[in-house]
Amino acid sequence: MDGRDYTYYNTHKRYTSGSLLTGDSGDYQCVGRRRSSHDTKNSNTVSLTVSAVLSVSPSWLSPGTSVTLSCEVEHSSAGWRFYWYKAVPDLSGTSYSYELLPGSISGTEQDSYILHGQTQTAGFTCRAGRGDPEYYTYYSEPTFVWSGAASLTVNPDTVQRFGFDSVSLSCEGNSTKWRVSRFTDDGFLFHCSFWGTMNGSTCNVNRMWYGNVVYWCESGSAFSNAVNITGQYNDGIILVSPVHPVTEGDSVTLGCKLRTQNVLSNVFFYKDNKLIQNDSRGEMSISAVSESDEGFYKCQYSGKESPQSWMAVKSSSSENSSFPVLLITGLVCGVLLIILLLLLCCYKQSKGEKFSDQFKITDVFLLLLINAVATEEFEIHKTC
Repeated sequence: MDGRDYTYYNTHKRYTSGSLLTGDSGDYQCVGRRRSSHDTKNSNTVSLTVSAVLSVSPSWLSPGTSVTLSCEVEHSSAGWRFYWYKAVPDLSGTSYSYELLPGSISGTEQDSYILHGQTQTAGFTCRAGRGDPEYYTYYSEPTFVWSGAASLTVNPDTVQRFGFDSVSLSCEGNSTKWRVSRFTDDGFLFHCSFWGTMNGSTCNVNRMWYGNVVYWCESGSAFSNAVNITGQYNDGIILVSPVHPVTEGDSVTLGCKLRTQNVLSNVFFYKDNKLIQNDSRGEMSISAVSESDEGFYKCQYSGKESPQSWMAVKSSSSENSSFPVLLITGLVCGVLLIILLLLLCCYKQSKGEKFSDQFKITDVFLLLLINAVATEEFEIHKTC
């Protein structure tokens, strides 16, 4: 192990080690020896890795939310110090570089680290060290906190796909270079170059991965939102539902599809494993989506059942959050302009100039301003 050979003599078939250190990572094998002839025989080699495991709470966040990172060393005992890193995508390859987080240069005694005011999607990793000289574990696998400054769009916009379906994953944001990554339900992280074709900011996939897969975009400085896509076997059935969250008040239609055709009648629909529609229709429509419609959906037809997929609902107020800002900005700018005009009129009056024309112009301007405010036309803030 670690380029060195150690031999532990033991008369038993099992060897038990004490608390493991990072230096214990390496390849192990056992050797049996006959007492009579001193003949020996080696076993196969087994690799042992002592590494850290990072978890994040919450994994999905709203901008400004605090995030807690937790680092765990398997078979842990006292004496570990923990080091915290931000994972930065290396777009020249398929890996990440790691930047120490503030206050982590000398490590922390605590196995948790709190990030305040997290506003963007980011990847994090940790490792632990102890001893003198200090030995380190391997870096943990990158773990991601999702709140996209960039965005990933999927075409066609459905969560579930058959294995031979093609799909385009497109990245949008303030970057000229992107890569698309995926994380499979069995724990493997791959980039588009391994399973698709990257063309500019779009990854084109000709064949889907079976099971549940998370996809997202990465640039040198940002991560996008993540989307879940489920790959289904070609002899199965899939639920037709949107990838992206549905806005409150909007309508949505769920369907059921075989590999060769849409199912047009006698489909059962379930929400959170409860039957919610079982008539002769082939689709289920919600005319005005509300928060209570959020949940896991699946469909059933002729003895076949689709996987279930999550339908998210987002608040409509988030799309109109800029309106109060425009209102306040418009009113403030309008008041400032009125004050400036009145000061100008007073100045001309003090100079003894005739100002009847100026007042006429001011009156007209005030009428226009009042009309703009009344009709919510706040374009004036652009020139203020």
